[in-house]
Amino acid sequence: MALEYHVAKNGSDKNEGTPKNPFLTINRAASLATAGDTVVVHEGEYREWVKPRNGGRSETRRITYTAAPGEKAVIKGSEQIDYWEQAEGTVWKAVVPNTLFGDYNPYTEKIFGDWIVHNPGRHLGDVYLNGMSFYESETFAEVLNPEEQNEVLDHWTKTTVPVLDPEQTTYRWYAEADSSHTTIFANFQGADPNKELVEINVRKACFYPELTGLNYITVQGFEMAQAATPWTPPTADQPGLIGPNWSKGWIIENNVIHDAKCSAISIGKEASTGDNYRTRRKDKPGYQYQLESVFMARHIGWSRERIGSHIIRNNTIYDCGQNGVVGHLGCVFSEIYHNHIYNIALKREFFGHEIAGIKLHAAIDVQIHSNRIHDCSLGVWLDWQTQGTRVSKNLFYRNNRDLFVEVSSGPYVVDNNILTADYALDNHAQGGAYVNNLIAGKMVHKKMLDRATPYHVPHSTEVAGFAPVYGGDDRFYNNMFVGKSDLNDVGTSHFNGYTASLEEYIEKVDQVGGDHEAFHSIEQPVYINHNAYFNGAVPFQGEQEALTKDAFDPQLTIIEKENEVYLSCELPDEFEHMRGEIKHTGNLERARIVDADFENPDGSELRIDTDFFGKQKAKTDVLGPIGQLQAGKNEIKVWG
Repeated sequence: MALEYHVAKNGSDKNEGTPKNPFLTINRAASLATAGDTVVVHEGEYREWVKPRNGGRSETRRITYTAAPGEKAVIKGSEQIDYWEQAEGTVWKAVVPNTLFGDYNPYTEKIFGDWIVHNPGRHLGDVYLNGMSFYESETFAEVLNPEEQNEVLDHWTKTTVPVLDPEQTTYRWYAEADSSHTTIFANFQGADPNKELVEINVRKACFYPELTGLNYITVQGFEMAQAATPWTPPTADQPGLIGPNWSKGWIIENNVIHDAKCSAISIGKEASTGDNYRTRRKDKPGYQYQLESVFMARHIGWSRERIGSHIIRNNTIYDCGQNGVVGHLGCVFSEIYHNHIYNIALKREFFGHEIAGIKLHAAIDVQIHSNRIHDCSLGVWLDWQTQGTRVSKNLFYRNNRDLFVEVSSGPYVVDNNILTADYALDNHAQGGAYVNNLIAGKMVHKKMLDRATPYHVPHSTEVAGFAPVYGGDDRFYNNMFVGKSDLNDVGTSHFNGYTASLEEYIEKVDQVGGDHEAFHSIEQPVYINHNAYFNGAVPFQGEQEALTKDAFDPQLTIIEKENEVYLSCELPDEFEHMRGEIKHTGNLERARIVDADFENPDGSELRIDTDFFGKQKAKTDVLGPIGQLQAGKNEIKVWG
């Protein structure tokens, strides 16, 4: 018989866990809950790391953790500190016993791991004043005399960009630790920390099992914040503020998640398949260790039957140092939708090659749709084994970059998205289908001939082969490209010189002769038609039917009105006369390397026949993601 356990701030862990006699801690309920049970958490702050002991048995026999209806239940990885002493000027100090941290002291644990590029001594600790996080200093002198920093270098675009909040950079902390105590110095800029709410990072996570294989758990309705989560590259253990830890079938929904030092939601790998060996051992490239992790994961049961198939929906995720959602291998067959993700990696206290609002490796059959992603260092980054993946109906704006697909052979689909960053797309992959998108920024197209990466039997984790990225084998249909006066590389002209059919490609390769050398020298086919190009965007020279209005500026703007977002643009009369056909499995040419069709995750026919709002398209429809776009002025609500 399914049971319901209650947790409340007036409870006791010696109670029965009933509504009248609730438990005090969520962990007490988590130690008892089994398949089919529900844990109801009532209003209040719970400063604990919830570590489930058991999992559910199936979709119909889950363990559900839920905030009580209409009540605000908050789980925090931090502790309040109210015994600050004035040190000098506006700088105060707190001497914290190390027993508060146990065997994990965030003020001695550094940001550490593979693909860290820049880290000037930063640690996993943090200090918060009324919820606002501080910046770490390298010396006490920097805390005493902080300099306001308005801009920092974005290591990818090589341009200076604004920090999260210029005024916030004057709020700084520094820590020193010995065997028994950690002393934290913080500049509160005139506030009295003993009269305000001041918190410090203490725990690694808020809701994350230490055991693997705890399946079918639902976590819903909580606020979760302020966890000392470590750096999570694809070659390491990947704990997040919340996550399933190498399990199957979790649902994480309707939560507000913020202030993870690194990653908020992790649907990634675990430590036995490698844990930062490139950084620790220094004997082989991280690329090699990542290849090994794929096969090691297969040895421990990486398959659809045991891993992945998670749902992440309707969450608000913000103010995290590395990722909103992260995962390698453990993310397979999952669905991520209706989330609002913003302010990811904008403090820029450290930098590495694993940062984005959503950063996934091996996103096999993962569906990422209907999300609002803005003000991130990078919106979505799909890296390695992007196969069967679909990125659809997402709203991207004010990101430094919107979308990055890297060293993958497809087939993957990017459709009906609104991408508005000046740097809209990094295409370091092959085998993609870009259909009915609005792309208002440049694309960077690169081959990757020195990193052969795995591809799989369709809809499976079984490795079928390896291939470098030759460039090409991409499809661009029914998109709108919008340039800007100071931007180059907007449009599809970077494919000029590529073959335009598989037959042409095979003929040229055959003429060259030999074996693998021929495939390096001949450009793969691209399939490009029925796109619109405005304001300096340039088409592929082999495109047969394109709408090109080089001098026409659509005045594209994203407008925020409280919780609503609007797309404003102006389109020429010719726009309504340019129509594109519905794309589907039958008319999207197969991905060459993988020798696989564009399909739904269950193997059924893919049909891209609904627009950004899910509205059914006619047999032919206007270009871009929104079916109601028309000539003249448009202002359309796209979120809220």
